[in-house]
Amino acid sequence: MAHKSGFVNIIGSPNVGKSTLMNELVGEKLSIITSKAQTTRHRIMGIVNGEEFQIIYSDTPGILDPAYKLQENMMKFVETAFQDADVFLLVTEIGEKFKHEQILKKLQNTPQPLIVAINKIDTSTQEIVVEQMEIWNQLLPNASIVPISALNKFNTESLLDIIKEKLPDSPPYFPKDELTDKPQRFFISEILREKIFLNYKKEIPYSSEVEIESYVEEETIIKIRAIIYVERDSQKGIIIGHLGKALKKTASEARKDIEAFLEKQVFIEVFVKVAKDWRSKEISLRKFGYFNF
Repeated sequence: MAHKSGFVNIIGSPNVGKSTLMNELVGEKLSIITSKAQTTRHRIMGIVNGEEFQIIYSDTPGILDPAYKLQENMMKFVETAFQDADVFLLVTEIGEKFKHEQILKKLQNTPQPLIVAINKIDTSTQEIVVEQMEIWNQLLPNASIVPISALNKFNTESLLDIIKEKLPDSPPYFPKDELTDKPQRFFISEILREKIFLNYKKEIPYSSEVEIESYVEEETIIKIRAIIYVERDSQKGIIIGHLGKALKKTASEARKDIEAFLEKQVFIEVFVKVAKDWRSKEISLRKFGYFNF
């Protein structure tokens, strides 16, 4: 039997469950998940291997109209997903009115196989799910429509079977023991950034970025020095909190998850610095990896 391999690029609006679905399909937590929109900023690949197939999933930022340079570059990650896809996986949710006309037009005209995963069906009724499937059949008659609940792992096995069917015949692109194309430092920074999204409100998570300044692996412990960048002095004060309690809480929660991820004891120091208006400055965006297209 021929070996199948291909890039399955996941696209969709913010907060519809793309990252939850990718983590479920890959079987590992690669993309951070919070209830806030725009959590995913980069294009993150997760690799699933079988004897006769290799699936390279690619999670992308939620589609939006950019308001500043960071968001412009986030949308470039979405654009690159249209350049190398073997299969498109559009994730939507029950009740979503898809407003991204340009994306819709591209999908209507794509020669690549297309799957629409209607997520969060556990929050709806069977009648509404059927109606939503009919709407998407009319919008994208070339697509396979699959109702799922990524959070509850409902129908994700059927989705996986359809994905495997649509993969092209190809040898594997990556060694069979690889899980992702990202280095460990990236995932450590993402874990810390997830805790910022969970522990702070309003504009703070969106104004923050994380850099792993040093990573030293010793025999019994890994020592990490991380920097949280914010745009203004007032935001720095909020991140640190009264007597440093907010920062200690965030760092402690991140350390536990990093230890689980690395399977080793971790000592982490976290500092906060101001990089004024970093989201609008090309030099800062390059530093944080938003110009790697």
